Amino acid sequence: MAASKETLNFKFKIFDKYESENIEIKDPGLRNVINLNQKLIIKSQGKNVQRFGQSKIHIVERLMNRLAVAGHRGKKHKIAFGRSSGKYVTNMKSILEAFDMIEKKTGKNPIEILVRAIENAAPRDEITVIEYGGARYPQAVDVAPLRRVNLALRWLVHGSSDKAFNKKKTIAQGLAEEIVMAAEGNGESFALRKKNESEKQADSAR
Repeated sequence: MAASKETLNFKFKIFDKYESENIEIKDPGLRNVINLNQKLIIKSQGKNVQRFGQSKIHIVERLMNRLAVAGHRGKKHKIAFGRSSGKYVTNMKSILEAFDMIEKKTGKNPIEILVRAIENAAPRDEITVIEYGGARYPQAVDVAPLRRVNLALRWLVHGSSDKAFNKKKTIAQGLAEEIVMAAEGNGESFALRKKNESEKQADSAR
């Protein structure tokens, strides 16, 4: 009986290295769309293809999925980036290397640093184009919680790939640097610059 109780109380760490149970999501709008469930291996294998299915995928896997298409800018694949491919093992290895660098630099749980970076980089407003009377006008709109996380992840990956593309830095080093800067609110972060640009455009379109 004692053995069964110990089994029930056993808690998995992410890749047997990082805990995610006690991480607090401070932004109330993002609590339902950032998945921090305890798992040993993070791999959904495309089983969450449904409405709001992305919210059921662990946030580290969503970051890895974005890393696989780091060259996508707009609607075209503009940059061919050889170090991050479509392979799960290759991309996740880069993320784990980045997490090790973040842990050494900050002394904190890297998943918690990632959550802080997403909260800081997630835009609250953006613009859309509406057509009225044959003319097109920019209109400020609120950003849905799921899209806020997607945009933050996209900008974090774009910033890290820019830091590593044709440079001596690896994608893991660029990712670690971008996540730490975004978590600290550093204005040099690519993700924070894109967020501020989006919100300024929305303010001017009100």
